[in-house]
Amino acid sequence: MSLFITFEGIDGSGKSTQARLLAASLDARLTREPGGSPGAEEIRRLLVQGDAARWSAETEILLFTAARRDHLERTILPALRAGEVVVCDRFADSTRVYQGTRGTDGAGLRAKVDMLHAAMIGIEPDLTFIIDTDPATALARGQARGGAEDRFESLGLAFQQALRTGFLALAADHPDRLCVIDGNRPPEVIAQEVAQRARAALSGGSDGRT
Repeated sequence: MSLFITFEGIDGSGKSTQARLLAASLDARLTREPGGSPGAEEIRRLLVQGDAARWSAETEILLFTAARRDHLERTILPALRAGEVVVCDRFADSTRVYQGTRGTDGAGLRAKVDMLHAAMIGIEPDLTFIIDTDPATALARGQARGGAEDRFESLGLAFQQALRTGFLALAADHPDRLCVIDGNRPPEVIAQEVAQRARAALSGGSDGRT
């Protein structure tokens, strides 16, 4: 059966590692956002590289939605229609949290994100894992990686703390879909819990969502 699983969390939370491990465990299609299709990967470079003030939160919403639409058309929907399990490193929940946190009017920006999502994307994951990690630890991990894709890490610890608050609030609002996983543990321990919950969702059980 097809299933759409996403991973969310602050920068350096370990979600990309967990997405990769789960995809391997389930023999699933692994993809990522922003990116996941040729056009979306081009937009990714605009979003994750360069100065932190390069784009306003409003512009980011438009860029993320454009990338997500291309990703949806060319990667996610074809795989789901073929009966595959799709594991995606970030999806719309990241846009809801990151851009709502950065904007001067978070409630208004969240409304714009949801409006564009409804008009242009129109689907939600079946199951979302939020890898909840201490912000200071996660930020240090992200900064240690180095590389050009550090635009959001450059916004500092207070931003990462606000993001964590945003993800936890989102999980509280949607407990049927979002599952918070303690990310302050060894990766292999986290992976065991994630795989157990994902397999329960695949088999139609309730353990994957609670």
